[in-house]
Amino acid sequence: MSKSKVQFVCSNCGYISPRWIGKCSECNEWNTFVEETSISSTDNPKAKGARSYGSSGAARPLKLSEITLSEEDRILTGIAELDRVLGGGIMHGSLVLIGGDPGIGKSTLLMQMVRGMLTAKTLYVSGEESPKQLKSRAERLLMKNEDVSFMGETDIERIIEEARSSSPDVLIVDSIQTMYRPAMESAPGSVGQVRECTAMLLQFAKSSGIPIFIVGHVTKEGAIAGPKVLEHIVDTVLQFEGERTHAYRILRAAKNRYGSTNEIGVFSMSSEGLMEVPNPSEVFLSERQYGSSGSAVCCILEGTRPLLLEVQALVSPTHYNNPQRTTTGYDYRRIAMLLAVLERRLGARLANQDVFINIAGGLTVDEPAADLAIVMAVLSSMKDIPLDSKSCLIGEVGLGGEVRAVAQAELRVMEAAKLGFERIIVPKSNLKSMPKMKSGTRVEGVDTLSQVVKLVL
Repeated sequence: MSKSKVQFVCSNCGYISPRWIGKCSECNEWNTFVEETSISSTDNPKAKGARSYGSSGAARPLKLSEITLSEEDRILTGIAELDRVLGGGIMHGSLVLIGGDPGIGKSTLLMQMVRGMLTAKTLYVSGEESPKQLKSRAERLLMKNEDVSFMGETDIERIIEEARSSSPDVLIVDSIQTMYRPAMESAPGSVGQVRECTAMLLQFAKSSGIPIFIVGHVTKEGAIAGPKVLEHIVDTVLQFEGERTHAYRILRAAKNRYGSTNEIGVFSMSSEGLMEVPNPSEVFLSERQYGSSGSAVCCILEGTRPLLLEVQALVSPTHYNNPQRTTTGYDYRRIAMLLAVLERRLGARLANQDVFINIAGGLTVDEPAADLAIVMAVLSSMKDIPLDSKSCLIGEVGLGGEVRAVAQAELRVMEAAKLGFERIIVPKSNLKSMPKMKSGTRVEGVDTLSQVVKLVL
């Protein structure tokens, strides 16, 4: 008889405890331990291979000169925005995890990726949909790629066996939470099953050279469901962000062993699926109202791509003892700091005012180059004076009220000039790297907030 052992595993970080505890000693999360039953391999021959994920063949150490690279190591998906985030295409033998809220468009993106790879042989495995349901979605997305096979299966060993025999160019598993390994007694979606199935797929990807995409569910906090070790196993973690009620979706890489994690892909949801947005700056500014107070334009940098965004601010008298400070798309603590700088350095009285900040378009900004636009938008709303609609504000604001330099200011200025902004305000220390601008476009340098106020208000 096989010996079974009960253990408790943290669903957040994967920490194993012999007994249930309320708070994980590794990640300090509460009530994350779930019970798992493991089988000892001393008496069960089948369980002896429970941790054997297959052999990668007669592997031998290779010298650096013996390893060759070529452009064929990347597979183009036919979706430029996805290729950008992946680092130039799909790397052979890579394991990619894509996560996002339910209904955000993860499966639609993967189906469109299959549609774009006309010359690639693809095996699409779904544990949530039947082959008929997959075909219905493929026809809705006008798929013409005949060299794709659909499989409804949840047994990870059968999936790998089928992939080994058919040798597809790309394998897609949707989703990892529905997969299970028969050698384990726990239910599909448990911590152990998710970890073991992902480890098996990783070993198969490295030994066969077949790139694998897996879809992961997310928790209510927005993190990938399952232990954190799942994100450490895979090569790339893609996060699909956006609200289902909004038209735009943002794809960004939280981890990428084969490319930058700063690139983003912008998509818009339509009846025909996800459409690429080649010029996000123009889209984010398309609904901007001219002549309205509390609106300013800034330029941020996502990887190598400059993006122009509208910053909206609303300042109104408070009806509470403590004034409200509400932000959407920007760090709340940095907003509090900027408001303190406004009160201290410019004498703005905000202690009895509610302040609401919004980054239009649903994008989340995490770089300080938007500080100057946020400060001017707040002042514009407080004084009810519209800013110059042809001005773009770029700069970081310090605690002393100074305007500090930003990285790659020339790229930001060129993007603003391309979209027709006539006055571009930058930190004075960035002026020396400015390119020659066309007639009608002025680049002005500033040192302090008081200088900016004189220029735009």
